[in-house]
Amino acid sequence: MYFFFFCLCFHFKGFIMLLHCPGRPHAELGTTPNIKHIVVGRCYNYITLINPGLRCDCENIWKQFEGAVVRQSPCNVTVKDYHLMFYAMAQTWPPPCNRFLFWSKTRTLVHSYVAALRHFWTLEDTMAGYIFNDLMWCFDFGSCPEWSACKHHPVYSLWQQASQNFAEMACGNITVLLNGSIANAFNRKSMFGSVELDSLNPCNVDYVNIKVVTNLEGPLIESCNQGSVVDLIHILQIRGFRWTCTDNDQ
Repeated sequence: MYFFFFCLCFHFKGFIMLLHCPGRPHAELGTTPNIKHIVVGRCYNYITLINPGLRCDCENIWKQFEGAVVRQSPCNVTVKDYHLMFYAMAQTWPPPCNRFLFWSKTRTLVHSYVAALRHFWTLEDTMAGYIFNDLMWCFDFGSCPEWSACKHHPVYSLWQQASQNFAEMACGNITVLLNGSIANAFNRKSMFGSVELDSLNPCNVDYVNIKVVTNLEGPLIESCNQGSVVDLIHILQIRGFRWTCTDNDQ
């Protein structure tokens, strides 16, 4: 609670530090200690407090998750290996249209904003996102490989499937928040660029509203009219999406 208010207040002074708050768990630390208790505990919290109408067996979700990972080498866990786990936690609570929020390299800002306004819905609000956020696993508690070292990293593969599921649910007017204070605000190799963008359905999405935000003191490196954001707009146009783009939307 105290951390949230610190981050949110700091945001209004200039959020470039928020954009660089720690995101991914550090791979060199190995599997998160007590990961079973965390996963099962978060699962029960989700179906009890977040979505009481959801009927899921949290122990079975852990069983399917463990089975997907422990029988494989740390660099050979594919999206397919998680299919039984995602089936066990089928997301039956899609948010109303117009509330989907996608982001890239603006993680902490996004979630401070969402926590304050409670209007948008992010990947971390889905059951899979809620349970596995900030966790690391390869079932080696000494060290895990870096994401970049593996084509089928166990953490990456899970988030790849979770991201695809989230994007496929998107409908109405969706929002994409990008960091204009860095080069390559839109990166085709990022989870948004490589998975979520390709999973959006132009028949279900009315508008893609891009918001490019920067530090109040600069630098202004990319905007709707320059840099990689232009590449994103070009991809949207080719795929038949209608779009809007604003810079430094307050």
